[in-house]
Amino acid sequence: MRLLEIIQRSSSFLEERGVELPRLQVEWILAHVLRVPRLQLYLQFERDIADPELGAIREAVRRRGRREPLQHVLGTAVFCGLEFGVGPEALVPRPETEMLAERAWQWLGNLPRSEIPPRVLDWGTGTGCLAVTLAVRVPRAVVVAIDVSAAAAALARRNAARHGVEARVRVVEGSGCEALAEGEKFDLVVSNPPYIPSGEIAGLEPEVREHDPHLALDGGPDGLDLYRRLASELGPRLLPGGVVVLEFGDGQAAAVSGLLGQEGWIVGELHRDYSGRERFLLARRAD
Repeated sequence: MRLLEIIQRSSSFLEERGVELPRLQVEWILAHVLRVPRLQLYLQFERDIADPELGAIREAVRRRGRREPLQHVLGTAVFCGLEFGVGPEALVPRPETEMLAERAWQWLGNLPRSEIPPRVLDWGTGTGCLAVTLAVRVPRAVVVAIDVSAAAAALARRNAARHGVEARVRVVEGSGCEALAEGEKFDLVVSNPPYIPSGEIAGLEPEVREHDPHLALDGGPDGLDLYRRLASELGPRLLPGGVVVLEFGDGQAAAVSGLLGQEGWIVGELHRDYSGRERFLLARRAD
């Protein structure tokens, strides 16, 4: 079968099943299976595709048609220009969270030079995308990444090794600050915790509802359970001058800021995402 015919048939198949941008999705699958840059496909429309490549393409398109995330089908996702292994163990990294990572490494880059390396805590690491990216971007940084899920922690370790930073990224399985060593403190804490209200999960897109772990989505009845815990637990874990950088859901800026304020935090910065919605904040202790 010619490449162009595969693109046309597969795009129609995905469109009928409600997949957004079906042709682009097919092109990414083809580029992955054929091991060519996506734009090179346009120079190969007359190429004949036979087994085993054709079989691999058909299976990948079927999986996408069942609304399995494209990243799961490909096995990887790109975050801040780095490739991460992904799967059902953890939330697929979102483009918006790249902005959280960028603000975090900028803050670390502005720290005064010292013989003591900056220490970072990634609370709820998932794939490890934040922890690994910060370790890559700030080669002096030492990162502790915690996750309550053993499967997510194992995935984060693999991603740290993938990028050669496993010596500076310690992944710990456990629940919040309970997973940390006694007295362990940090210059910077980053977190993209679950923030979707429990009652809204059933209405999410199938790619999220059926394939992302609910543990990484469910923020409790109002979506704010983890922010309450972060606000109450993190104060004693910050070094002098340390800050927390958090992501939150659409419309949650005031509520999250209020929770932090009740626990003695000062919100110094609010940042908007690509769509102009308030999505991140930077906070420090009032004392």
